[in-house]
Amino acid sequence: MTRGDPVGASGLEELYPFLYSGASDVEAVLTQVRQSTVDKTREIIELRASVLESDGERLYACARDLARAFARGGRLLAFGNGGSSTDAQDLASLFLSPAGDARPLPAFGLTNDIAVVTALSNDIGFDVVFARQVAAFGRAGDIAIGLSTSGNSANLLAAFDEAARRGLVTVGIAGYDGGRMAELDSIDHLFVVPSPSVHRIQEAQTTLYHALWELTLGALDDLQGQQP
Repeated sequence: MTRGDPVGASGLEELYPFLYSGASDVEAVLTQVRQSTVDKTREIIELRASVLESDGERLYACARDLARAFARGGRLLAFGNGGSSTDAQDLASLFLSPAGDARPLPAFGLTNDIAVVTALSNDIGFDVVFARQVAAFGRAGDIAIGLSTSGNSANLLAAFDEAARRGLVTVGIAGYDGGRMAELDSIDHLFVVPSPSVHRIQEAQTTLYHALWELTLGALDDLQGQQP
């Protein structure tokens, strides 16, 4: 089940079995709810730590590439489907309109313009909805970041191939085992959140791209400090 799936009684029962156990002991139910919350919190903490251990150095390397791209006038194009579309929009807004005194950087979400998305989907096909926008807007030296929980979205694969052909820096953020994204030669930096849970994957991916944003700002400051 993903964020876009309808949640029926059977789905809720799978997620929260203690609410459908027929128990009338309110305190017992609350105890189970608390334990469920603790277990899920432990899962995401351990998953985030695992991603940091496996990908920490590669995150630094990716941030340096992004910083160099921004320093040369590059722009960021972010895209994804369903819940990952929301995350892509959040990622773009994080770079473009950060809180506080952080430096704004040019970034765009490729699902923001619903007229463009529906026109491409209706007239040509959903598989090219991101690739066609990358072809129209992307320039050599720009950045393409695609997010997917499965790593198998055909429209992301096509967008990465188009971005690589045009000389963009490409970053993939996937879940499970990376899916078909892990097989692409067109992704410069791929980060995989290894979990069977869509919910934990998306939570960890959010942490990952926030860390990438902070590291990119730091790398930009370092570049500016090196200038004569």
